[in-house]
Order: sequence, then structure tokens, then C-alpha cells
Amino acid sequence: MIRFVLSFFGAIFTLVTLGIAVLALSIGAIFWIYGRDLPSHESLANYKPATISRIYSGEGHMIDEFAKERRLFAPADEIPDLVKQAFVSAEDKNFYTHGGYDTRGIAAAAFEAVKSRGQNVRGASTITQQVMKNFLLSADRKIERKIKEIILAARLEETLDKEQILELYMNEIFLGQNSYGVAAASQTYFNKTLAELAPHEAAMLAAMPQAPSKYHPVLAKERVTQRRDYVLREMFENGYIDRATYEYEVQQPLRSVQNGDFESFRTALPPRDYFTEEIRRQLQDDFGDGEFFTGGFSIRATIDEEMQTVAAESLRRQLERYDRGRGIWHGTEDTIAAENLVDEASWREALRSAEVPRDVVLNGGWHPAVVLEMGTQDARIGIEGVDEDGDGHWIVAKDVQWARKRNSDGTLGRKAQAADDLLDVGDVVLVRAMTNDDDGSFIRWTLRQVSDVQGGFMAMDVNTGRVLAMQGGFSYQDSVFNRATQAQRQPGSSFKPFVYAAALDSGYSPATIVVDAPIEVNTPQGLWRPRNSSNKFYGPTPLRTGIEQSRNLMTIRLAQEVGMYTVANYAEKFGVYDDMGPYLANALGSEETTLYKMVAAYAMFANGGERVEPTLVDRIQDRYGKTIYRHDKRDCVDCNSAALNPGATPRIVSDRERVMDAVTAYQLTSMMKGVVDRGTASGVVKLPVPTAGKTGTTNEARDVWFIGFTSNIVAGCYIGYDRPRPLGRSAYGSSLCGPVFQSFMTEATEKYGGGPFEVPPGGYFIKIDRFTGGRLPDSASGPNVVAEYFRDGTDPDFGRTYDGGFAMGSNLPLVEGVSGGGRQVKTSTGGTAVVGPKANFGTVSSGGLY
Repeated sequence: MIRFVLSFFGAIFTLVTLGIAVLALSIGAIFWIYGRDLPSHESLANYKPATISRIYSGEGHMIDEFAKERRLFAPADEIPDLVKQAFVSAEDKNFYTHGGYDTRGIAAAAFEAVKSRGQNVRGASTITQQVMKNFLLSADRKIERKIKEIILAARLEETLDKEQILELYMNEIFLGQNSYGVAAASQTYFNKTLAELAPHEAAMLAAMPQAPSKYHPVLAKERVTQRRDYVLREMFENGYIDRATYEYEVQQPLRSVQNGDFESFRTALPPRDYFTEEIRRQLQDDFGDGEFFTGGFSIRATIDEEMQTVAAESLRRQLERYDRGRGIWHGTEDTIAAENLVDEASWREALRSAEVPRDVVLNGGWHPAVVLEMGTQDARIGIEGVDEDGDGHWIVAKDVQWARKRNSDGTLGRKAQAADDLLDVGDVVLVRAMTNDDDGSFIRWTLRQVSDVQGGFMAMDVNTGRVLAMQGGFSYQDSVFNRATQAQRQPGSSFKPFVYAAALDSGYSPATIVVDAPIEVNTPQGLWRPRNSSNKFYGPTPLRTGIEQSRNLMTIRLAQEVGMYTVANYAEKFGVYDDMGPYLANALGSEETTLYKMVAAYAMFANGGERVEPTLVDRIQDRYGKTIYRHDKRDCVDCNSAALNPGATPRIVSDRERVMDAVTAYQLTSMMKGVVDRGTASGVVKLPVPTAGKTGTTNEARDVWFIGFTSNIVAGCYIGYDRPRPLGRSAYGSSLCGPVFQSFMTEATEKYGGGPFEVPPGGYFIKIDRFTGGRLPDSASGPNVVAEYFRDGTDPDFGRTYDGGFAMGSNLPLVEGVSGGGRQVKTSTGGTAVVGPKANFGTVSSGGLY
């Protein structure tokens, strides 16, 4: 009997032992099979998370940020213990004791799953396992993934310490609201740093990993509060907080940015605008999408925030003045359905979703509003961000009487007399507060609209190429298309300085006489008859007067004399075009380019002929603070010298390429100063410092320009419809863009100053008659007298007249084809060159620009 009992228990023991052995072998086999070809966990030791790239102004203010995943990296030693304890309590209370996986947790989860018959399945993943899932594995809910997770977690625990693992976890985890990592989430939900969080706030963050997409602090407030309280209880039970702290914190209301309890960190950021978006566009091209959006760059922009505001307001003011002068109402073209107007909460919610610009500041901020009802003459409106009052807010009749509404058939209706002539109930409109100029008191709400006509503006330092301000349209939120850098437009007469530069460098002088008379050119497209803006002809005229008065016919004859290949080479050398067509019409600015390129080219006139590359970025640093790009490569010789006297200016050595002879640059600058003093811009541009520039107006005024400069700043403006069409008979570069330049540069010169244009060595002055080009005695004075600068070693060629090979006689207008021949001249560098009629008339694209 005893033998039988012993045999029975022996058999059971053997079976159990074999079972355990088989189970152990099976588990070992499973782990061996799944342990092969796993991704390497060792790369996590060199973790470089995707972090935010931020843009700062020159004053150090953060003005924008870009990221695919909004993450702020926080090293483990900068994450407060309180925050670590909250996450450990919520996700893995045995984190500091297990070896990567929690056997008891897995068993408890398995038991619960069996008990609930699969209704309650939880992962039982440790923080280490979650790190493996987030970094190296997928999120599939499969047993295979779980096995791999355990294997990798065990391996990781042998490679990294607990603090390093926690650092990976707390910087990588998604916590809702496009926030990755605890530092970004703390800013998103509370606008606080991690060190500023209270225990209940840390607990709320720790509540988020369970269901970050569902745990919204407003929409799921009760669920988030329950989970937060659970985390606080776990923190208390784990000994991280005492009972008094627990009881106090659990009574705190759930507060967040989303609920309006804290101001959003984004309120400290200005609205995104054309400047920072252009930086994004350029750096994305340079570094690629992945590196820019994940590299954590610190970008120091060249922007002057004060002058950027002035630029935006200057351009908007002129665009709105033109738009209201047309008197056509188009509004926002957005409406709100009648069922959403039944009560204030409904229309405010609907208005909040309206896609209308909210970044316009012009004589005060512009607000979205909705028409709620029509009165006899007026319209009652509800305004975003403005509380209702007892009388309501109204658009009065006299505020609409400047406009006419366009009918469905395209015709214009009669000028509005009452609000309902322009508006309907449900229309979304833009309004601003009209205030008293004397004391700023409120008068009434006034109707506004984004201008149909658009434009661009840009200003930069002539010596460094630093772009100080850039405005690419009326409103970035209305249209992100940057008309300063992306719009290809005809520059019109603003291109003429490049023709004159080519001539001056080819031996001509400001006193050279060129015939201003009719021209007719036979082309394959037909007869081309360019004309002056005035439709008059002025006969033999000095070059100076030709550019001051923007004479087209003189410019064409001069381009024919110099040769359009020479002109095209100059335009390409200055960066205006990459490959300019050598056609005569292009001498009048018929080939398209951008404002960005034109302003940069004018800067080289202003700085004496040295190449300058425009830039929106001074410096870029990587996530470790290493400078990986610096725009200014000049050498500051004395910057670190102890011998430099206080207040003295250090020597800065530049090795920039010279693209234009310094004497030529001064001659051209002097001539362009005449444009401002007595030429086409004289009635508009009046600054307290010497100013040079050039107007530009294309055929039918489809594009109008003005680009000008002082001794240190160049600025340019263009205005036109996005789909080019005539702006009207009164539209000129001087009348539309001139006021924008004047408004901006008035503030710019007050801030940055300015002075006389520097006269380079290598020349001498002679007084001439600016109308005839004749030489005058040194004692001559009067409105017709101008001192011209001539190059040393050259004798002014007074009395000689150039006609570009186009004949001039009593039987004008005459028809001339291309004349041949050429002549040898002495160039600005002392050499010789053959210049003459080399232009190709074969593909004239446009003409008669002025």
C-alpha cells in the first residue's frame, strides 16, 4: 500500500516536473523565436526626440514656432520629482523595483480578463514596455507584440538606468492637444513650467496617457477629474504625498487653458504672418521637411518687430484707401444659417468657426461680426469678443453709403442708402470701432472689408541684406500667398535703372544726350510703338532727365545703343533675373520678377555696388546650441581688441564681390535722387534725409511699383490684382506705392537715421544744365543746375547725341528696323568694349510700360 502511494505521488511529481519543464522550454522557445531579429534598443541611448523649431526676433522675443509634434525636451534632472511620481503612480507603481516587466501586474491583468470573460482587458504594460512600444514597436494589440515588448524591456533595463528610461518616456508620450512630452503638455494645459505645477495639475497630466484623445479637460471634464483623483490617491498610497496634501488637492477644481482658467501660451505669440512663414518656406527648402519640423532649431530672425507693424499698417492703409475709393462691396462672402442665430450662445459658436481674418490691425483691431437683424436703416450685429449691451451693436446707414453691391449678373447696383442695400441677416462681416481722434472715445462700429487689390512690401538694410520688414498682402489669415517673394510681376519702369547702369558702366555719363522721339519697330508680332506716359516727345535730353521723368523712348534708344545682351547681363548679375530675354521691351520692365529680388538689387545701388544677399535669418542654432548658420560672414577686426576706445566703431572687413563700379553706383544714385527731388516721385516722397528711388507703372497700370533707398535702408512696394487687370487711370507707382514708402520710411528714418550718399574716390564734379546737358560755370545756380560726378581720366562728351540707331527726322513717326554696327567705348574699369544695337526684336512680349 505504501509502495502504491509512493508510486502514485512519484508519478504526479514526475508529471508536474515534466509539465513545468515543458512549460519552461515552451516559454523559452517562444522568447527565443520572438527574440531574434528584434530592433536594436541600444539606439535609445542616443535619443534625439522631434522637438519644436522656434523663431525669435532680434530682441529675443519668440515670434513663432513650427513642429509636426509639439514637444519641448526636458532632461530627467529638470523634471521635478512630483511629476515623475505622478506618472509612476498612474502607470507603473513598481517601476523602480521591476526589471522591465511586472509579473504580478501581468498575472492580475490576465486574471481580470478571464474573470470578465474578455470584457475588461488591460495591457499591464510597464513604463519600460511603453517606451519599447512607442519607439521600436507598433501599437497592435497582439500577443506577439506583447512578447517582443517584454523581451526588449528586459534588455533596455540592462542598458539604461531608471532615470534615463523615465526621461525617454516622459518626453515621447502623447498627452493630447498635439502635445508630446510633459513639458509641452504643461504649457498647453496650464501655461506653466513643470516646476510650477501643483500636485493636482501633475496628476491631471498623468491621467492623460490612458486615453489622450478622449480625455479633453472641457468636453470630458468628469472623466478627467475622476482619473486625476485616482492618480492623487495612488500618489498618497505610494507615499509620495501626505494625507493633508491629498485631501486638499483632490478638492481642487479641474482648471485648464482650454476651460479659460489660464491664458494660453499662444497669446504671447503674435499671429503668424508673412515674415515667419517665409522663413519656414526657405528653411524647409534648405533643410528638408523632417529636419526643420523636428530639429529643434533656434532661429534668430532679422525682423524689426516695430517696423514690421509699421510696414503692415502702411500697406493695408493704402490698399484700403484704394478699395474704398472704388466703392464696391464684396464683404467676406461667409454666412451663418438662420437656425444658428436664435440665441447668443449659438451665433457666437458659429461665428467662432467662421473662416475670416482676425489678424488685421488698422486704426484698431478688426473683429468678425454677424448681422443679427435689419432695422429700417441700420443693421444690428453681434461681434466676436465683444459683450452684448442693452441697445445692441449697430451698423448705421451712413456707414454703408460709400459702396455699391455687385449683382449676380456682374453689374453694379446703386450706391447704398441703407444697411440692407449691402447686408443680409446672417452675413459675416468685419468691423472696427470708430473712435474720436482727440480723446479716443468710442463713436460707432464701422464696416470694413479686405481689399480685392493686393500688394507686397519689403525693407532691408543696404549693407547687410537683413530684411527688417516684409508684408506679403493685406492679411496673412486671408491669403498666405506672399506677394513680396512669390508673386511674379512686371516691374515696369522700376527696371530702368539697370539699363542706365549698363550704360554708365559702358562709358556714358549722366549728361549724355539721348533722343526722345517716336519709334516704330517691325516685329514678327506686328508693329510695336512704345510711347512715353505723357504721349509727348521731348527731343534730345540728358540721361539724368530721362530717368527722372521716366522717359520710355529714351530708355529704348539707350538699350539699343548699349545692347540688350549687356542690359540682360547686368540684370542677371544683380539677381533680378536668372535668364533675361534680350528683347527691347524688357528694357521697360516687361519680364516678370519678384519684389524680393528687386529690393535686393536696389540695395547694391545704395551700398556703392557691393553684392548683398537678402536674408530673413541672422543665425540658426541646433538643439544643442551649436551655430549651424550665420548670415554675416564679415570679419570684425577690432571687436575683441582691448585697445578699442569706448564708443569707437570697430573695423569690419568685407570681402564681398563688387557687382558695379563705385563711381557708377554713385552716378546712378544721384540720378535716382533726382527722381525723388524733382521727378516722378517728387510730389509724394519727402523724407528728412537724402532719398533715391524709382517709380514703375506697367501697361494699363496692371502693376504699380516704387522702390527707394536712403544711405542705410532700401524699401519697395508693388500693388496690383492677383489676376492682373487695370487698376484705373489714376493709378501710378507714385500715387499708390509712393505713400506706402513714405509712411514706412518716415518711421524708419526716425529710428535708423540716414545721411548723404557717400561719394567714392575717383571722380570730380562739373555743373551742367539738366535740361540741355550743357556745361555750366562753377558759379552757376538755379533749378536747372545740377552737379554731375564724372570719372577721373575721362573727358565729358558734351554735345554728342545718341539715337540708338533709330532715325529721327521731320517725317515722324517713322518706321525703322534693326540697325547694325557698333562702336568701341571706354568702360568704367578702364578697358574697352563694343556696344551698340544688338537687341533681338523677335519676341517682344509687351511694350509701352512707364
